[in-house]
Formats: sequence, structure tokens, C-alpha cells
Amino acid sequence: MKVKAIHTNDTTTELSFFRSKVNDYNQLIKFRLTFLVVFSSVVTYLTASTGAINWFEVAILTLGGFLVTGASNGINQVIEKDFDKLMVRTANRPVATQRMSALEASLFSMVLGISGVFLISFYLNPLSGWLALGALISYAFIYTPLKRISPVSVFVGAFPGAIPTLLGWVAFTGKIDANALIVFGVQFFWQFPHFWSIAWILDEDYKRAGFKMLPSTPGRDKGTGFQTLVFSLALIPIGMLPFQYGISGGISAIVGVIGGLMLTYYSYRLFKTCETADAKKLMFASFVYLPMVQLAYLFDKI
Repeated sequence: MKVKAIHTNDTTTELSFFRSKVNDYNQLIKFRLTFLVVFSSVVTYLTASTGAINWFEVAILTLGGFLVTGASNGINQVIEKDFDKLMVRTANRPVATQRMSALEASLFSMVLGISGVFLISFYLNPLSGWLALGALISYAFIYTPLKRISPVSVFVGAFPGAIPTLLGWVAFTGKIDANALIVFGVQFFWQFPHFWSIAWILDEDYKRAGFKMLPSTPGRDKGTGFQTLVFSLALIPIGMLPFQYGISGGISAIVGVIGGLMLTYYSYRLFKTCETADAKKLMFASFVYLPMVQLAYLFDKI
């Protein structure tokens, strides 16, 4: 009986360690966020496709995009491990708490990144591979350190943040054309009201780590609110471009305008009140906007 009890305890300990490790890797690559990034890429690929869909390419785009995005998030946490400790939102991350060493996280992220870029380059096309590599490098090694230097980091980070749509289009077409830049532009401009609403909510946490994420110097003021409103307004005409250039149909243009008006309304509320409650409403509206608009482009084309 004692032998069985010892064996049972050992098994329980091993299972507990395994689950803990899986959870740490999940936090390292930010699984849910990574999935949303891949979603944009795949929906854009399907929007670009003509004729029968190559589901093998869709699978490669999904896996490769997931690996590259996960690698970017992992490297980000290695670089920011000392700053993550200072923020409530990130204090329990595996590298920050030393549940995972920086070396382990770096090696794991490197394997993910190399594997993802290889899959995309070899099975899709070289240009897509370069885009994936560019997104990884610019996010991890330019945007990440810039966050403590200047609010311009949000503008810089919007490029790798919008590359998934560009990657999805290029994965099918093999080229960067006007249509590719249009779908890229929608996600590029969307990031400003989306991210600034989040940064408004987390402003105190970001300041603990010395991150300069809001565009105005005081942070939560009308200057930030006004700039957020301007980018939200810009999404109204930009959201109609896919219809105007024949990427999708008229229904998607209506959805794009409605989505842009929704963000503009909540951005205006934030500008008027400068209240965190309105920043939260804008944040949730931005979460709705992007998948709603991108799916409208796809389904309206069908």
C-alpha cells in the first residue's frame, strides 16, 4: 500500500508539473491573442482567394502565423521581464516570476520563430516569409524597447500589428498591390483607437514600468481623446475602400461605415468625458469592429 501511495503521489506531482508548464507556455505565447492575430490573416487570405480554396495553404498560414506571433510575444516577455514585475497585469508572467528562465523562453521563442518563417516561406511564397520575419523583428526588437522611450512606439507597433492582413493577402496572391495595402490600412488605423483605449485603462500600470503609451504627455486628457477620435473618424472612409476597389460588395461598405461610426461615437464620448468608463466602452467596441468588418468583406464577396 505504501508503494502504491508513493507511486500515486509521484504521478500527481508529475501531472501538476506538466499542467503548470503548459500554462506557462500558454502565457508566454499569449495563446488567445495569437489566435486573434492568425484569424485576421486567415480571413484576409480567404477574402483574397479566387476559385477553389487551397486548404493546405490555409493550414500552413494558420500554423506558421501562430508560431511567428507566439515567438514575438515570447521575445517581448524576455526583453521586458524586469518591467513586467512592476505591473499588476503582467507580474505573474512566467519569465517575470522566474518560473521559466530567460534562456528557456528565448530558445523556445527562437524555435517557434524560425519554424514559422520557414513554413510560410517554403510552402506559401518567399515574400510572405519576409513579411512574417519583418513583423517578428519589428515587434520584438523595435516596438518593444521603444515603448519606454516615446509614445511613437504605438505608431511603430501598428506596422507589425497590421502585417497579418498583408501576409494573408500576399500568401494567396504572391504580391503587394493596392488591394493588399487597403486591407492592411484598415487594420493599421483600427489599432489606434483600439490600443489607446487599452492604454488609457492601464495608464497607471504602464507608468509603473515607465512605458509611454498614450500620445499626449499628461496621458488621460483631451489631447489623447482628440487623437483617438481622429483615427476613429478616418476608419469610416477607409472601411469603404474594399468596396470601392472591388475587394468586396456593398454590404461590407455599409458594415464598415456602421463600424466606423460606432468607434467614432465612443471615441467622441471619451474625448468629452475623459472617463475610464468610456475608454472601456471604446475598447469593447474595437474588439467588435475588426472581426465584424473583416468577416463582412469575406461573406459579401461570397
